[in-house]
Amino acid sequence: MIEPTVTLPPTRVRRRPPPRPRDTVRWPVLAVVFVCAACGLVYELELVALASYLIGDSVTQASVVLSVMVFAMGLGSLLAKRLRCRAAVGFGLIEGALALVGGTSALVLYACFAWIGESRWVLVAFSLAIGVLIGAEIPLLMSLIQRAPERSVATGRAGRSGRPGRAGDPDDAAGTVADLFAADYVGALVGGLAFPFLLLPWLGQLTGALVTGAVNAVAGAALVLWFFRRDLTARTRALVIGVNLAVLGLLATATVLVGDFEEAARRAVYGERVRVAVHTELQEVVVTGGREGPPDLYLDGRLRVAGEDEYRYHEALVHPAMNGPHARVLIVGGGDGLAAREVLRYPGVRSVTVVELDPGVVRLARTDPALAALNDQAFRDPRVGVVHADAFHWLRGSAGRVQERYDVVISDLPDPGITPSTKLYSQEFYGLASGVLADGGRLVVHAGTATDRPRTYWTVDATLRAAGYATRPYSTEGRAPGFAAGPDRTGRAGAGAGRHEPDDWGFLLAVRGARPSALGLAADAPPPRSLAPGDLAAAARRAERTRLTGLPPSTLVHPRYGH
Repeated sequence: MIEPTVTLPPTRVRRRPPPRPRDTVRWPVLAVVFVCAACGLVYELELVALASYLIGDSVTQASVVLSVMVFAMGLGSLLAKRLRCRAAVGFGLIEGALALVGGTSALVLYACFAWIGESRWVLVAFSLAIGVLIGAEIPLLMSLIQRAPERSVATGRAGRSGRPGRAGDPDDAAGTVADLFAADYVGALVGGLAFPFLLLPWLGQLTGALVTGAVNAVAGAALVLWFFRRDLTARTRALVIGVNLAVLGLLATATVLVGDFEEAARRAVYGERVRVAVHTELQEVVVTGGREGPPDLYLDGRLRVAGEDEYRYHEALVHPAMNGPHARVLIVGGGDGLAAREVLRYPGVRSVTVVELDPGVVRLARTDPALAALNDQAFRDPRVGVVHADAFHWLRGSAGRVQERYDVVISDLPDPGITPSTKLYSQEFYGLASGVLADGGRLVVHAGTATDRPRTYWTVDATLRAAGYATRPYSTEGRAPGFAAGPDRTGRAGAGAGRHEPDDWGFLLAVRGARPSALGLAADAPPPRSLAPGDLAAAARRAERTRLTGLPPSTLVHPRYGH
């Protein structure tokens, strides 16, 4: 008998979802993203900090580094498309290259400054290369993490949302991208905080970059060689190992030799007569000169005091302002003690307050035999009091607490064209200074070179007038023949040949409201070495010949200075 055919309904076969990334792979990948992001931001901050130190104008240098690097990151992301089919070996090699380029960037940049004298194009090249390599990281890691198998799916374990996740699902891809970028941003935060608070004070710029490169190489190689070793052939595995070992060897060698490199570079920058070289919390301070000759003082690689002719600057800065009551004097800056030396030569001075940001400069000026001899032991005089503070914030907090106002305020600061100094040449700063001046008190400002940068010089004048002062401009010869420039900080140390050094220092004598009297010397003025009444009249005429009109004042929110 033929049985009737029974048609059964088709059974629904449950298809197993494609594997999603394993947590055992996802978390190591996110950890490496965290480390690489921290290293990348350290490289970026190293370039900005060193470029500001070597080239100056920190706003411009930061803008160049950030804009070039972000642009290059976009290029790197596009170029990474070609490596997606070989993501593991591509990521391993890219991390090795990034560790080498980023780790040695500070070293090469400083070497170019020391021996070639030009580092701007090197800065751009490193920013471009580091940006391209950083930009390729996330696309390759995204490709790797999406290919990682998930063994636990076979057991029917659901994803975090309670349903199986699929590597190709939009929700899963979005979650993966979110995780990668979260790890990237948190790593950038840690790197950004570690640079100023750990790496820079403990290791310095050069060693800090080298150590960061080593960490970068180890993290990238470890991820590829351990968690994605099945994606590597024997040949590509040997290539990744060889490249990263070579990079680590180079970084380790450079770390061992970094002390000798710094010493050689310092001699190239400052000459053979380096007496003292220290890194304070704020800057590098170097004193050069022989035992018999006067010392030269450099701050962050730029000449601050030329011992052979500093008296010309300090006498021109101090003595015209002392023509009048001068019992109480405030010096803003002047941590070298040389302006205080000139002030203390007046018998009528009862107190001198020096507001200096860097305690290391004052300590060196007090304890170094050559500097202490140059400033006549000014900081040992009981009439001198030192305040270690930012001058702007100190004036802002002191205007209401000063019991006796100052007869003279002396602004002995770096050139206004240097970005960190711009707020101390602003209309707001001069307004604060007027709050501590006695009636008829005088403010004198070093305003850079009137001959080489008249726009900057006369912008200071416009800013003082906008703050309610009447001004008397004057300038004096800036250097003795054959010697490097003085406090305008524009010249490279020891590089008199091949660079133009300014030949004058510009000053502005200001009085609140009333126009200052003609430039002159006080009746009790000590005999100066470089000034006479006729010299001051010529100094006023020299400055007037460079006058520019119609310049707007510089404010905190709209700084107007620049070279």
